[in-house]
Amino acid sequence: MTSIRVALLAASCLSIVVTDPAWAQQGVQPTRGRPSARPVAARPTSGTIQAIKVEGNQRIEEGTIRSYMLVQPGDPFDPDRIDRSLKTLYATGLFQDVTLTRQGDTLVVKVVENPIVNRIAFEGNHKLTDEQLRAEIRLRSRAVFTPALAQSDRQRILNAYAKKGRYNVQVEPQIIRLDQNRVDVVFDIHEGESTLISRIAFVGNHAFSEDRLKEVVSSRQGVWWRFLSTSDTYDPERLNFDKELLRRFYLKHGYADVEITGATAELSPERDSFFITFTIDEGERYRVGKVSVNSTLRNLNGDSVLPDIEISAGDWYDGDAVERSVQAITDDLQGRGFPFVEVKPRISRNKEARTVDLVFDVGEGPRVYVERIDITGNTRTEDKVIRREFRLAEGDALNASAVRRSRQRLQDLGYFNSVQITNSPGSAPDKVIINTNVDEKATGELTLGGGYSTDAGFLINAGLRERNLLGTGIDAGVNGVLAQRRSAIDLSVTDPYFLDRNLVAGFDLFALQTNLLDVSQYQERRYGGALRVGYAFNDHLRQSWAYTLVDRDVYDIATTASFYIQDQAGWTLLSQLGTTLTLDYRDSTVDPHSGYVVRAGTDVAGLGGDANFVRMKLDGTYFYPLDRWTGNSDWGIAISAGAGYLYNEGKQEQIIDRFFLGGDNLRGFQAGGAGPHTANTPTVLGGDSIGGRFIWTQSTELRFPLPISADFGLSGRAFVDVGALSQASFESGSCTRAPGGVCPPIYDNAAPRVGAGVGVSWRTPFGLINIDLTPFVVKYKYDQTQIFRFGFGTRF
Repeated sequence: MTSIRVALLAASCLSIVVTDPAWAQQGVQPTRGRPSARPVAARPTSGTIQAIKVEGNQRIEEGTIRSYMLVQPGDPFDPDRIDRSLKTLYATGLFQDVTLTRQGDTLVVKVVENPIVNRIAFEGNHKLTDEQLRAEIRLRSRAVFTPALAQSDRQRILNAYAKKGRYNVQVEPQIIRLDQNRVDVVFDIHEGESTLISRIAFVGNHAFSEDRLKEVVSSRQGVWWRFLSTSDTYDPERLNFDKELLRRFYLKHGYADVEITGATAELSPERDSFFITFTIDEGERYRVGKVSVNSTLRNLNGDSVLPDIEISAGDWYDGDAVERSVQAITDDLQGRGFPFVEVKPRISRNKEARTVDLVFDVGEGPRVYVERIDITGNTRTEDKVIRREFRLAEGDALNASAVRRSRQRLQDLGYFNSVQITNSPGSAPDKVIINTNVDEKATGELTLGGGYSTDAGFLINAGLRERNLLGTGIDAGVNGVLAQRRSAIDLSVTDPYFLDRNLVAGFDLFALQTNLLDVSQYQERRYGGALRVGYAFNDHLRQSWAYTLVDRDVYDIATTASFYIQDQAGWTLLSQLGTTLTLDYRDSTVDPHSGYVVRAGTDVAGLGGDANFVRMKLDGTYFYPLDRWTGNSDWGIAISAGAGYLYNEGKQEQIIDRFFLGGDNLRGFQAGGAGPHTANTPTVLGGDSIGGRFIWTQSTELRFPLPISADFGLSGRAFVDVGALSQASFESGSCTRAPGGVCPPIYDNAAPRVGAGVGVSWRTPFGLINIDLTPFVVKYKYDQTQIFRFGFGTRF
């Protein structure tokens, strides 16, 4: 087998070392990066070319070779044109060697064709797959091999590894010659170790410490516990992003003249780490002087949009607040019927007083319409799945607010790592093309997990789910959980645009078993299904309907349980129709930071089955960001409240249809542990929890970052939960079944229960850990408290 070794010389050119004696016998000489012809015998240059004879060609037609030459039969023997013909043949990249000689009146063209690539392989690569590397190089199977192309591909592979933070990679192309002038190209790769960031330094910073600025940039110094993160790996693109983060940080804190004059990365002498240095010119810090609005729109008083401005006179200048104010004014006026409104902030500096005056110029911008929407990057997701999330269509007036909402809706789908929407000029000055580029991520999940929670106990779960089935947007999955106190299996399918209409449709099949022996001395199992349908009235208002048919069984009742629990034994059938109306003005449905959501729902049971009731619920949550005061988007307040009422219409009332208080809806108490209870039993102090028909809850939660590196994924919260549950009495008819025909006493106190404490959430690579500590509670007789609450789940 012929072997050719391609090595990088000090002068960065390739040399081909021939190890096949057959090549030497054929008189083939190695090329050295530039064309070189054999010496031509000294002959008179006069005369006319009578014929051109081509020798050595195997794959390439003689006519093709002639077409590249600058001389033809009938032309004189011109040394200059013959030399240029030689260079032209080399430039095609088809030949390894070319010689032109004169034999009488015949010009002899002798060529050695470059080999054809038979196969391309990679050896030693672990951090990048063969598919990833093959996408980087230009060599292809059945294409012509040239040393220059191999050198170019070697550099492309080095660049691909550099993007992954590996700068001491060695790549050596090896060529194995085969028969029929074919070669195998093997890239021998030695990846080495990741090139980490060993030091991050700042020059010129006076207002903020180096430690504070290290929290602002996304790059991190390498430490042992970041083994699951890439933030400590050097990336030139991330360095530019860090410069912008620093600039925005200073602008946010009043430094209107800040400049990030440099960001350099120096490779250590050992070539195993980088030293990064940011150079900052902070400038002076400014307060806001005057704030005004200058409107040139007809029938619009500028003062009417002053409430939209998030910065006031006397505040420190905040570049982010100025941007948010521009967006708020734009959204407000577009909602009032000014589709082409343009808002431009104007800043006037007073360097002596260190103040800036802000003027928001409001006028009519250019009338621009959407010509078309182009989508790229979706190799799996269908175009229609992406297009239906856009809040504007082709032909509409360009609306920046609608574009932002469209991007957020696409991001909330959970199908993409990133969504980039940009504009480019259309076919006319008043037309624009919206370019949408998405980076798809895996949406299928095959999971096996385990964990522990104070409600369910130790648990394991397994599931199979596809959130974007065949790229259609359909969410389908089956999941099973086996736990000490709560086990379930569920099959669910949801089509968010059923029949390509504004219609959400789906169904569920489930089996659920709950162990309530600790609070009510019985166990419950449910088997059933649900049919769901929903629709949106607009971007913020939607309604959903669900029909549920469930067979319930109350069993394994303790002999010491109260009469009310004993009376619930056996199977009952629930046939229920429910509807929920949702008003949603949150900035994100996945990770809300501002806005509010309100839900009102009604369940009606009695369409067959054993239960006959009407259950009404109302709840809402308001999210208030604290960025303006803290300078950190991790600070925020969430205020939530809810109420519910159950009206039973005559049939035997089931405890399992009632509301229960404690656990998720009232921290500091066991699930179902607060509210009405029966009197004491010999084994359960505080009696059995029997629920109630009227419930209300309210929770106020302060969310904040912990004083440690954000890379740990830890966040804190302080909360106060308040709630009450009441109206637990039963119809007098049920008492006829009680011993002596008299209902046993029930402790039913409608006074508020309170739980206050702190909590921590930890987003680990293995799952989310939630810990709540609620040492301050206001409880009443028979209530069952739970000071410590813990939940952990993982998938692997």
